[in-house]
Amino acid sequence: MKKSVLYLLLAAAGAVLLIAGGLWLRSGVENVAAYLCIGVGAGILGHGLGGWLQERALSKDPETRRRLEIETSDERNIILSCRAKAKAYDAMVYIFGTLMLVFALMRVDVAAILLLVAGYLAVCGIGVYYRIRYDKEI
Repeated sequence: MKKSVLYLLLAAAGAVLLIAGGLWLRSGVENVAAYLCIGVGAGILGHGLGGWLQERALSKDPETRRRLEIETSDERNIILSCRAKAKAYDAMVYIFGTLMLVFALMRVDVAAILLLVAGYLAVCGIGVYYRIRYDKEI
């Protein structure tokens, strides 16, 4: 199957989810699943349309497609992307920690704080796992 057709099918599925969530809310039944349908549908729709538009634009200009493929697989760009992700991870650890402390001082519901703590520990655990895995490779 061609990529452009796959992207169009993805966009159609996202549109269906988006419309279904909107109709579900309009029916008067406010449910978390309706909001979830809207959010996931909008994300899938945007991803599908973006991919389709990119494929369509690049199909007309093979030289630009070749330059884009070289740029995305270039070692320097990959290293820069990894460094940016590492800085964002470092900042996120401090931001999550501060938010947990602020929410605890504000006496926010314990369930919300525990969800934030679980997310924080999951991200830190993933960081430790990959650090150990990459250390073994080298």
